Amino acid sequence: MPRSSRTGKLVFDPEIEKTARRLRKETKQLKGEASTSSESETGLALDIPTFSDSEEEVMAQNPERTIKEMTSLDLNQQPLCIEYPTLDVDFELKSGLIHLLPTFRGLAGEDPHKHLKEFHVVCSGMKPQGVTEEQVKLRAFPFSLGDKAKDWLYSLPSGSIISWNELKKQFLENYFPASRTTTIRKEISGIRQFFGENFHEYWGRFKHLVESCPHHQIPDHLLIQYFYEGLSETNRSLVDAASGGALYDKTPTEARKLITIMAANNQQFGNRSDNPPRKVNEVSISVDERLDKLTSLVERLIVGNTQQVKACGICTSSGHATNACPTLHEECTMHANAVGGFSGPSQRGYAPFSNTYNPG
Repeated sequence: MPRSSRTGKLVFDPEIEKTARRLRKETKQLKGEASTSSESETGLALDIPTFSDSEEEVMAQNPERTIKEMTSLDLNQQPLCIEYPTLDVDFELKSGLIHLLPTFRGLAGEDPHKHLKEFHVVCSGMKPQGVTEEQVKLRAFPFSLGDKAKDWLYSLPSGSIISWNELKKQFLENYFPASRTTTIRKEISGIRQFFGENFHEYWGRFKHLVESCPHHQIPDHLLIQYFYEGLSETNRSLVDAASGGALYDKTPTEARKLITIMAANNQQFGNRSDNPPRKVNEVSISVDERLDKLTSLVERLIVGNTQQVKACGICTSSGHATNACPTLHEECTMHANAVGGFSGPSQRGYAPFSNTYNPG
């Protein structure tokens, strides 16, 4: 039978390609449903990973490393945390500038704000052509760190700092944490004038404490109030008298100006207290001096007692001992002479072999 008779008449399809794609899609879906149903019936499903040609090429080019290779030292130099910007001009730090930089070692008593001020003074004096001050600071700051502070800088992730402001922020957050800010705020609010401390010294100590924490966020009127409340009764009365009644009647600006003038006058013409406060080291030195004096006194007493023991018991002279006294030797000599004067026949010795021996 001819093929045309088996298939029948063919219907003309104007979108035969679209129809063919649809039929292939339906056939693929039917095969997928059939495979899914067969897997659910058997309860076995194999997950076989498939790799494309590109993935196989990548794995061939980058073979898996051995344990020894992964634990071996990386000889490549680790990049620094600072990513320096590209400059249009040639720039290098001079050795003279590096020697002038202050050093911050990361110790407990160091002030990071003071270090930044001193660092700014040195870097502001150098103005190379075509280079900004921030770029100079960014390149010079690692040379101003030492010991623990330099270890901290090296511990930062590579490329994490791209500007001077970011570096300064990281530095202050590490060496001036929020806990230290809270401590200084408490010291400012509870400051008191020491016994024997004059007005000028108290004002200078207060300003230094405030400047050590620029971000204390304490208003000016509270700063003046804390300083005023910490004054001694005498100085508080003087401030009230100078302000014309009470310091609280002044504005914060007027009160600060008045206190500054009084501190300057006290520095120029004020007298120190007769009993200034003594520091711990001064008290320690005084105690050491007293101990030295006491030791010297005891040594003199011991030497005096030793000399009294060694003094002669006959003539009470300290130039010789009792058994070596001249008086004792004189008495012994006189006694020996007296004994020798009474020698007679009865005192002769018994010597039978002597020529002068007479037994009768």
